[in-house]
Amino acid sequence: MTASDRSRSFKHTQRARIVLLSPHRLSVQGVARRAGVSRPAVWSWQRHYAEACPEDMLRAKMRRPGTPPYSTETVAKALALTYSELPVEITHWIGRTAAAW
Repeated sequence: MTASDRSRSFKHTQRARIVLLSPHRLSVQGVARRAGVSRPAVWSWQRHYAEACPEDMLRAKMRRPGTPPYSTETVAKALALTYSELPVEITHWIGRTAAAW
């Protein structure tokens, strides 16, 4: 377990509860309430379990990744701009000024 994901075992426990409670003829709301998750989470993990093997549920990431990192060209351009001479009419670089320049 890494320090960046301290709730990993909790997530695995929730996923296991959803899978184990699902065949007991409970409603989705009942499974969600007992597992401590939302109804969309129950639907998502039930579908995921039906389509994949159980081992994949430990590695699965259901959320889309965040914003992608900037390209090296964009970083290089921003660094070159901030190290260049300021235009006469401004006193320091701010995001909007740099974007417009």
